[in-house]
Amino acid sequence: LIVKGALDREQRDSYELTLRVRDGGDPPRSSQAILRVLITDVNDNSPRFEKSVYEADLAENSAPGTPILQLRAADLDVGVNGQIEYVFGAATESVRRLLRLDETSGWLSVLHRIDREEVNQLRFTVMARDRGQPPKTDKATVVLNIKDENDNVPSIEIRKIGRIPLKDGVANVAEDVLVDTPIALVQVSDRDQGENGVVTCTVVGDVPFQLKPASDTEGDQNKKKYFLHTSAPLDYETTREFNVVIVAVDSGSPSLSSNNSLVVKVGDTNDNPPVLGQSVVEVYFPENNIPGERVATVLATDADSGKNAEIAYSLDSSVMGIFAIDPDSGDILVNTVLDREQTDRYEFKVNAKDKGIPVLQGSTTVIVQVADKNDNDPKFMQDVFTFYVKENLQPNSTVGMVTVMDADKGRNAEMSLYIEENSNIFSIGNDTGTIYSTMSFDREHQTTYTFRVKAVDGGDPPRSATATVSLFVMDENDNAPTVTLPRNISYTLLPPSSNVRTVVATVLATDSDDGINADLNYSIVGGNPFKLFEIDSTSGVVSLVGKLTQKHYGLHRLVVQVNDSGQPSQSTTTLVHVFVNESVSNATVIDSQIARSLHTPLTQDIAGDPSYEISKQRLSIVIGVVAGIMTVILIILIVVMARYCRSKNKNGYEAGKKDHEDFFTPQQHDKSKKPKKDKKNKKSKQPLYSSIVTVEASKPNGQRYDSVNEKLSDSPSMGRYRSVNGGPGSPDLARHYKSSSPLPTVQLHPQSPTAGKKHQAVQDLPPANTFVGAG
Repeated sequence: LIVKGALDREQRDSYELTLRVRDGGDPPRSSQAILRVLITDVNDNSPRFEKSVYEADLAENSAPGTPILQLRAADLDVGVNGQIEYVFGAATESVRRLLRLDETSGWLSVLHRIDREEVNQLRFTVMARDRGQPPKTDKATVVLNIKDENDNVPSIEIRKIGRIPLKDGVANVAEDVLVDTPIALVQVSDRDQGENGVVTCTVVGDVPFQLKPASDTEGDQNKKKYFLHTSAPLDYETTREFNVVIVAVDSGSPSLSSNNSLVVKVGDTNDNPPVLGQSVVEVYFPENNIPGERVATVLATDADSGKNAEIAYSLDSSVMGIFAIDPDSGDILVNTVLDREQTDRYEFKVNAKDKGIPVLQGSTTVIVQVADKNDNDPKFMQDVFTFYVKENLQPNSTVGMVTVMDADKGRNAEMSLYIEENSNIFSIGNDTGTIYSTMSFDREHQTTYTFRVKAVDGGDPPRSATATVSLFVMDENDNAPTVTLPRNISYTLLPPSSNVRTVVATVLATDSDDGINADLNYSIVGGNPFKLFEIDSTSGVVSLVGKLTQKHYGLHRLVVQVNDSGQPSQSTTTLVHVFVNESVSNATVIDSQIARSLHTPLTQDIAGDPSYEISKQRLSIVIGVVAGIMTVILIILIVVMARYCRSKNKNGYEAGKKDHEDFFTPQQHDKSKKPKKDKKNKKSKQPLYSSIVTVEASKPNGQRYDSVNEKLSDSPSMGRYRSVNGGPGSPDLARHYKSSSPLPTVQLHPQSPTAGKKHQAVQDLPPANTFVGAG
């Protein structure tokens, strides 16, 4: 068996041949066998990748072991020749350090975390190699784009700008710099990419500084420059140092931020004059002093520093010779002996100047009061103090203040105050002269209090004085009005014939308060839906102001509110029951109605006959029914008249000719014959409307409504119907209209005018329009 052509296992891996052997006999004999030829593989095919370039995105900081992509290659060979292993081809050391390639599956995964800021793209080749001899290979290029993660905080750098000194994070700025002066350059950056690198920078805190972009043009979003400007005047005396915190925030998700700070020290300028603690200094100095004694010390402060804060003191020339001052300490000395009886008061100015450039100064007025001995009694401003206090004050409340003076000075004018009477009701404060109450006042219990106050000075010997205090308790609106009349269970009988302005009742009330708090106002706040009653707001008189009608019979409950005129107003509500009727025939029923009234909410009106509206509605229904019946009767009358007129036309009615036949009987009209007069047959005709139903309304029996029993003595009848029957011979309209007599649609009058003139026609009702009378 010889191979005649090239074999390719990948095209066909086996052949099945039929071998036949035949002898040379006659006849020849033969046999056959099948020969299967299996083509064995040789490594004649290289592996082939699915793609020549694999590209993928990988997030930075992906955890080790994170799969990235799978490289796939195929080899048409079989066995060892078709087994493929994957290895790095042209790859840098960083690729081999950061990535792992599975030799068997071709999976590419993360070996170590990748930082995009160090490497933003990995490009390398991967080889697919079979295990044949010799091995065959294929290669593919892998491109990994490292996607940025927001893993870098913004960086803030503060630099010096202009003539503003800046060193070690401290900038020295004079307090007199203008607003909007740049003091430093701030540069922020972010190593991240895209939105993660877009940085927003701001100054936090309440500081007089703000950031402004260094350029109006849009530059690199990852790097920005700002100028730190002053946004308000600086004041060394208010704040000598600022800690300016600058915060930068990127736009990543989640966002990252960082901060940096700059200490701004404000430099002093001589912009503040010396300030003395008081604009007026008043001192007390005893008479008969020793010359050279210190009277007082004046101290001034200067918010500036250094030479700008060094101060020298001096006096004006008006008191030269009597007083002197130490220029450094500010001690004021007296040079002579003072006599209060000659001069009890000295006033002069003390000047304080700083040593800055330019020189600034301040001044104060010094008043020296010369003290004397205790030779004057205390004196109250008034002999009698009158106070007015409100009742219901809380205990220990202030009820008044007494003022006492002493012409002496110092301790001789220090006084102690006492209440002479041994009273537990009042106390007094020594320092202020304020009188306090130890209890709550009730004007209704006691209206006035009188006691004496004693003042004792602190001299030696002590001197004293007394004054009288009168206290009047003012009224508070703490009592609600009290209704004395009428009682809630009582009632007033009001005849229906009462005239307008009839006095129905009088509400009497009292108030324990006084003045305007006892002025009472009366008003009706409920139970008057018909506006029949009104009440005089001052006297409480309830009057009838509306005309009484049938629906007003019965019990009326008026809700009357009595208000006083205090602030806030107090009020009391009472009930006034009015019974509208001629007389009282059953007092027990009224008492039961009043008892129900007392348990009925005040928001619900009780006024008159509650069944009146129901009766009114029933009467309306009756009237509607009667009107409907009359309408039916009217329709029947119209139909009868129409039939009667048509019958006349059929019989050729002529003036002066009597009709002897019943007009309800249908007539056959013969044009060839004229109707003849029949004077003999005169029959007594029945009334045309003898079977029509009439309605008679019953006349009232004269009973009147008795509201005591809350019902009518005899209910009014709805109306009685009677039939006026003419007897058996009366025509039946329903039967007539249902008859099958031939009725022409249009009948012309026998004496119709000739052609060309208008014809008069009467149209019959169709058989369907049949009215059936109902008694």
